Amino acid sequence: MAIPHASPGQVINVRPLNDLLANTKTFSIFKSQDLQLIRLVLKAGESFPSHSVDGEITIHCIEGSIYVSCNGPSTVLAAGEMLFLERNVEHAVDAVEDASALVTIAIKP
Repeated sequence: MAIPHASPGQVINVRPLNDLLANTKTFSIFKSQDLQLIRLVLKAGESFPSHSVDGEITIHCIEGSIYVSCNGPSTVLAAGEMLFLERNVEHAVDAVEDASALVTIAIKP
């Protein structure tokens, strides 16, 4: 069953998933003409393969920790930490431990 996208003006819960983390998959929270918001969920050892996005992005680790590798400095993000990447930067995400993150993409017009 698809998770419906949030509507304009709707409150969106981005708190840690805690016990729900184990049974939650990555999903798009909303996508508009200029912006997309994704809840990235990875179990320890899982990866989101290397790719690039035609827009600036932020990756905000909400819980757990993730390793973000890119063609610049690579880093581990812990809960509460955020990383900004410029458009078209090749990057991959690996879960150091069970984790969820909020990914924001500014869509290039």
